[in-house]
Amino acid sequence: MICKTCGTEIADKALICFRCGASTFEPTRRHLPRRRASLLSSVLALVVLVVAALLMARAAVGAVPRTIGVVLLVLAVIALALQLLARRRR
Repeated sequence: MICKTCGTEIADKALICFRCGASTFEPTRRHLPRRRASLLSSVLALVVLVVAALLMARAAVGAVPRTIGVVLLVLAVIALALQLLARRRR
């Protein structure tokens, strides 16, 4: 086989050229840029984890308002939905 970059003769099963280091094949998978929905859902998931940790600390000391638990659950569901939408679009 001949290297497409430098023209050196290399082995037929070579993955890279020993002289110039160029790859002998095209990648089968391309790296996709991170989508905004995925980033948003990751940030939202982090917020949910922080709020949950704060609620656990308050629960050890006293009662936690029910509305905060419901808001936390809604945020978690939104983060999950955004992750699923981002995966489906790929």
